[in-house]
Amino acid sequence: MPADSRIVFAIVGSGWRAEFYLRVAQALPNRFEVCGVVARTEERRAEIVGSWHVPAFATIDDLLRARTPDFVVVAVVRPAAPGIVEDLAGRGVPVLGETPPAADMPALERLHQLNRRGSRIQVAEQYHLQPMLLAQLAIAKSGELGMVSQASLSICHDHHAVSLVRKFLDVGFENALITANEFVSPLVAGPDKVGDPDEERIVKSSRVTARLEYDGRLGLIDFAKEQYFSWIRANRLQVRGDRGEITDERVASLTDFRTPSWYPIERVDLGHGTNLEGLTLRGLMARGRWVYTNDFAPARLTDDELAIASCLVKMFEYAGGGDSFYGLAEAAQDQYTNLVIRRSITEKRAIRMTKQVWAPSF
Repeated sequence: MPADSRIVFAIVGSGWRAEFYLRVAQALPNRFEVCGVVARTEERRAEIVGSWHVPAFATIDDLLRARTPDFVVVAVVRPAAPGIVEDLAGRGVPVLGETPPAADMPALERLHQLNRRGSRIQVAEQYHLQPMLLAQLAIAKSGELGMVSQASLSICHDHHAVSLVRKFLDVGFENALITANEFVSPLVAGPDKVGDPDEERIVKSSRVTARLEYDGRLGLIDFAKEQYFSWIRANRLQVRGDRGEITDERVASLTDFRTPSWYPIERVDLGHGTNLEGLTLRGLMARGRWVYTNDFAPARLTDDELAIASCLVKMFEYAGGGDSFYGLAEAAQDQYTNLVIRRSITEKRAIRMTKQVWAPSF
């Protein structure tokens, strides 16, 4: 990113997810500018202008007549997203779409045709860019754990979880044998998108477990969506290689076959106690070295918002001719894998994935 300019982007959509991008831009005004938001209703457009102090437009045509963004973020409801992505791509506008890029196989296959026409499209899969996961991935890929063959995670749902499994196992478009099931149990409701609960109530918590068997590699997914907000449901991660493993924020490995080594991955958060540097994440350290440094400090952003900020920077670089960081083909493969997981649950059997049109030839 040029030091003397800002990344200028627009947003189609004005819901809960769109506000993540607005918060990032608001916290980093020297790095990002939202030049416009497309919202359906006049009431919502007035709220956007009043709350976020950015222009709001009724249509994409109105937006593009007024401004020329570096790219457009599409953050709308899932059924509407593919059509809007196709519309923008047809105008030659670089697009950062939300996940998943489409809900079903026919829509994924239609979007693949945009890739074949050379459209500039990426998908905002952010989990692998969150600070702790980015550090854990770096350790897993460093060779310290040896050959990584197993990844078990309870961190996020559906296509997000599949994406992390693939990255920890270094899987591209290989096809897995998938066995999945769902277990529903009662749970005391915790916070949600709106805030804390007003009273005690019991909800039905759906726990999905999936086993993804690749050639010599195993991925295990175990997640209930209440974990995103719940006070009493913790996230977990374990990555195993032949010379070590990561278990949550602890790493165990071998210096040689007789000498073990253990160490934590530690957050360096500012603003605690008498520290006056501001309330922000400085970075993550392991064995006295930085395994993640926060390029967006001192902005007060959550880990997920830091990951979204990274997506925006990477999209700007991609729109300017840089490398893909999470393209349509990769996003389609993760959503296809998730759809097979759902089929395995419904049909109560193991299902072998097959090669799809977006997979490169090996």
